[in-house]
This record gives sequence, structure tokens and C-alpha cells, in this order.
Amino acid sequence: MSKDSLRITEIFYSLQGEGKTVGLPTTFIRLTGCPLRCGYCDTEYAFYGGKTRLIEDIVQEVSSLGAKYINVTGGEPLAQKRVHNLMSKLCDAGYCVSLETSGALNISDVDSRVIKVLDVKTPGSNEVDKNKHSNYQYLTEQDQVKYVICDKEDFLWSKEHMQKHQLNDKCEVLFSPVQGLLEATELANWVLENKLAVRFQIQLHKYLWGDVPGK
Repeated sequence: MSKDSLRITEIFYSLQGEGKTVGLPTTFIRLTGCPLRCGYCDTEYAFYGGKTRLIEDIVQEVSSLGAKYINVTGGEPLAQKRVHNLMSKLCDAGYCVSLETSGALNISDVDSRVIKVLDVKTPGSNEVDKNKHSNYQYLTEQDQVKYVICDKEDFLWSKEHMQKHQLNDKCEVLFSPVQGLLEATELANWVLENKLAVRFQIQLHKYLWGDVPGK
């Protein structure tokens, strides 16, 4: 693979389904490959395959789609080191760029202009031991931490983990239910009962289009 290329599963234009820019038209760049195997993963199709694309061509396609907001996702984008080159080029071009990462890989080299969305792995993910706690020192006010919650045990663990690492003092914290495993209303009630300073969210895109790739 060329030093100026990445393995890409798909590039598509849709509405952002989560986080600060939920509902805004966004171009998604989904990189291929992931070292984790979360039990609730909804993008297993991105583990393998994909197509090798020159970074220059990726930036050109992004430009043709016309969105101001760009989301770099996976898989696990940071598993491909050249993704840093892509994100910096997109920032240089004036886009608002966010990165979806599991937090299992080092985030210290991520361009400071990129909004990091760090997905802390709960016990229910079966990958809780992959959390790289040293990453939390690199979070800033523009970033977000996300807990994807399977059940009450996950909720209680997430509450304790967030407080232990003082994550809601560093950036915004998101609590999200795993669709099909935990009722959204139940998680919302737990957040309110515990008076947690977190943003409750659901995956808007799934309510609009279900589990359709490229949406």
C-alpha cells in the first residue's frame, strides 16, 4: 500500500446520527479494519476487504459531496497510521472533522483541530480490557466520550468509570443504549434518577433507516 493511501470500506453522505452535530448533513469516511470485536458491533462488514484509495482521491470525493462536516470512522480508523495525514489535509481544507475511535489505540498524535469521539468499552462490549486509560489526558473541551450501554450493569460501571476518571470535567460525556438490548427510555430514566451530567442520545440514523450500510 502506498504511503499516501488508505484502505477504505465506504464514503457516503448522510445525516449525523450521534453527538454534537446530530442531524447535520455529514460525509462519512469509513476505514477498513479493527483490532476489537465488540459484541454489539454493527459494522462488522468493515473488518475486512475495502479498497485502497489515494488520500488525494479521498479528499476530492469528499469535496464533491459538499458537506461541511466530515466524520472519520471505522472499523477503528487509528489502526491505519496514515489516517493522520488524511485528517490533517481535511482540516487544512476547512472542514469540521471528527474522529470516531475505540480509545484502544493512542490518540496523542491526532491533529488538535480534529474532534475526538472516544468510545469507552463497557463490560457488555466484551472488550473492556482494551480501554487505554492514558488517552484521557489528551481529551479537550471540544471532544466527547461515549459509553454504549447494554444493561444496568454497564450503566453502573459507566457511571463509576466516568466519575473515577473525571471525564465529564474534561469534555462532554454521552450515554447511548445498544439498540435491541436496552430500551432507550430505561436508560433515560436511569440518567435522570442518578442526576448524571451526561448527554443521553439515541442513534438517529437507525431510527430513520435501520441497519442499512452507508446510511
